Amino acid sequence: MEPFELTASEAAHAIRDGRLTSEALVRSCLERIEDRDPEVRAWITVDPALALAAARESDKRPAAGPLHGLPFGVKDVIDTADLPTTQNSPIFQGHRPARDAACVAIARSAGGILMGKTDTVEFASGGRKAATRNPVNPAHTPGGSSSGSGAAVGDRHVPLAFGTQTGGSHIRPAAFNGIYGFKPTWGVVSREGMKHYAVSLDTLGWYGRSVADLALMAEAFRLEGMGKTPLVKLAGLRVGLCRSPVWSRIEPAGEAALLLAARRLEEAGAVVVPFELPEAFSTLAEVQDVIRRGEGRASFLDLYLSDRHRLHPELADHCEHNHGITARTLTEAYDVADTCRPRFAALFESIDVILTPPAPGEAPEGLHTTGDHIFNSIWTVLHVPCLAMPCGRGPRGLPVGVQLVAPRFQDAALLAMAEAMAPVVDV
Repeated sequence: MEPFELTASEAAHAIRDGRLTSEALVRSCLERIEDRDPEVRAWITVDPALALAAARESDKRPAAGPLHGLPFGVKDVIDTADLPTTQNSPIFQGHRPARDAACVAIARSAGGILMGKTDTVEFASGGRKAATRNPVNPAHTPGGSSSGSGAAVGDRHVPLAFGTQTGGSHIRPAAFNGIYGFKPTWGVVSREGMKHYAVSLDTLGWYGRSVADLALMAEAFRLEGMGKTPLVKLAGLRVGLCRSPVWSRIEPAGEAALLLAARRLEEAGAVVVPFELPEAFSTLAEVQDVIRRGEGRASFLDLYLSDRHRLHPELADHCEHNHGITARTLTEAYDVADTCRPRFAALFESIDVILTPPAPGEAPEGLHTTGDHIFNSIWTVLHVPCLAMPCGRGPRGLPVGVQLVAPRFQDAALLAMAEAMAPVVDV
């Protein structure tokens, strides 16, 4: 096995045990990028000299934290002091921020090695799509807007990468690339140094190739409960099978994966029961869309006024027409969200975790789309932690997955439950 094939947790153990150096791991990942990225196009910027220098320095020191010696990718809407942050926009080509975003600084403080910047939908919002292709089949999208990060981890260029989510920009690419993705509770991870689209929705997350990988990053961010949550036994775990109010948008591959995961869990001893959201939650997909667009106007007004000629029409529309969203409709959307969020935790009296689709099905064909975020928007607006887990392949041979959801601030518990469920679901 080549070092680039190791998961983050496997590589971390090997480095700590002296069986692998960070430099050897970074060199292997760089070779993988050189071999595969001409087709996958996951990266906007990679600086081999910078990464190797950091890896050599890492090998001279004792372990600095849970990410010691591990290379990671950064979605190019997140600031890095020593690499450009282009936002995949003509306006920001060559832009050099003065300092790292908080998440990058934390990852580096935990021992991580910045490998480079991954491609993204413009401003993680709309407009220009990433050049990235699905590594399983380059005729299909890798999802978005965290296109490059999902593909880079899925194609084993790096073991870890950061993504962001406003609607479904993080969880959906995880499903399309056959990897694990974690979107924490809104607000528990700093968004300082990250481009905002909708400030009350934007959440920073990360990708790995196992639940243990996701937990490493959660430890680096000191999420509450990490290291203190008891091991979860699958037998007796109460799983709510939630088709959600947007079930009409499901595709055969997505339905098959959800039912397959439910059957595997039930056969392993979990208690799987149907779960429906109350009627008050039925409009949350529309609520998310109104909030996203309403707050998007504020996020792009400065660029609209200063660089209108270079701002993509899809983004400029937020400041011109914006689907007729008014202060009244935005206020009404906020009120629905504010009513549903505290009610959500009470729904877990009879279940421990929700099992639901992360996407309609397999990744769509073509690079003109990143897929539909409809199966993510409800959970995003609820501010709850979400975890994407692979569950085989669809009829086209592309990855499909499932999504696990827990109440707000139950991030550590969700990771613990996912650790128990993964050996059964991801086989």
